[in-house]
Amino acid sequence: MKLTIVGGGSTYTPELVSGIAHQYAALDIEEIALVDPDTERLEVVGGFARRLLDHAGHPAKVRLTADLEAGADGAAAVLLQLRVGGQAARVTDETVPLECGCVGQETTGAGGLAKALRTVPVVLDIAARVRRVAGEKTWIVDFTNPVGIVTRALLNAGHRAVGLCNVAITFERWVAGKLGVAPETITLEHAGLNHLTWVRAVRVDGVDVLPRLLSDHADELADHVGLPADVMRRLGAVPSYYLKYYYRHDAIVAGQQGPSRAETVAEIEHRLLQLYRDPSLVAKPALLEQRGGAYYSEAAVRLVASLLGDKGDVQVVNVRNGSTLPFLPSDAVVEVPARITGAGPVPLPVAPLPPAIAGLVAHVTAYENLALEAALHGGRDRVFDALMAHPLIGQIDQAATLADRLVAVNRDFLPWAAA
Repeated sequence: MKLTIVGGGSTYTPELVSGIAHQYAALDIEEIALVDPDTERLEVVGGFARRLLDHAGHPAKVRLTADLEAGADGAAAVLLQLRVGGQAARVTDETVPLECGCVGQETTGAGGLAKALRTVPVVLDIAARVRRVAGEKTWIVDFTNPVGIVTRALLNAGHRAVGLCNVAITFERWVAGKLGVAPETITLEHAGLNHLTWVRAVRVDGVDVLPRLLSDHADELADHVGLPADVMRRLGAVPSYYLKYYYRHDAIVAGQQGPSRAETVAEIEHRLLQLYRDPSLVAKPALLEQRGGAYYSEAAVRLVASLLGDKGDVQVVNVRNGSTLPFLPSDAVVEVPARITGAGPVPLPVAPLPPAIAGLVAHVTAYENLALEAALHGGRDRVFDALMAHPLIGQIDQAATLADRLVAVNRDFLPWAAA
């Protein structure tokens, strides 16, 4: 089987390749095609990927190419992990909103909108080209942020796509470590949107241990998600760590008046690429853990194996809402547990969300719909409308200033803005 990774020059790629190398039984891969327009970087990452596989005794061959059609031809699954504009664009995503007193984060708020504007048209072009050479049965697994918006764009265009995020598996592994249990014994009642989710039950062999976590590991849990334990007890749920941008917006903004996360990541990437160039390096460097994306490789391998093997196991993915959250449109994309079959993910029933959660989910869903409209059709006014609909912005003066600034700094990536 052939697996294609678009954005193969990413410093994330060795994490994924290492996961493939050490989960040989889960996925019978004969070829991994790494596709990236940055051929110099691709050679560095690709060389390290080959050493990882060789060291693990995995027989898969690694093919490097800047040609998407050549890389995707014959692929059973294509993983998307690209960043349009690179780390330089991420810097503006994180700093421009701060100038208006809004949180600076690459997937949440105005930064997430900017990323969607740049990313959605590129991903749709890639998916259409993949479909032409690989066929309609090829699965597209999207790890490219903002995952919910990008996945909805792919599904609306008729692609066989699933969105994937590492938030759920990271929390699953955190719980396993705290309780000293095997991760496979844990199931999460996880619901919401990408980067806007709550865990409402944590079952170990069928028994809900969330009350125990909130009692015995309250301080550690608070540190893990960046929110007070008493708030979680009040909600009766554990919000993902992205909810701190909503629940503690002003405090987060005050704490962001320094070097951006993007600048830190750019330095980490520079150091990682230097390490990857070392021909004696045959295992993931510890520095890679600081890059982010924990357990991404395990989540990706597990998802692809289940889609192609029709396993019918349950995983948390980004999927069409249908009637899962009845207060949302059926074509919205939600992040919930789903049974993974050869025909695609089937979302499992979700207990009704309380108003304190459902209201925010509905609000952000409305924003995501407008963000997708802006990404697909362009126009400063559509950007303004999306910003006005976002719960972290929603003020005329801020939305107007941000709309002008986001269009200006992303002009090179927005054909309609350059006209």
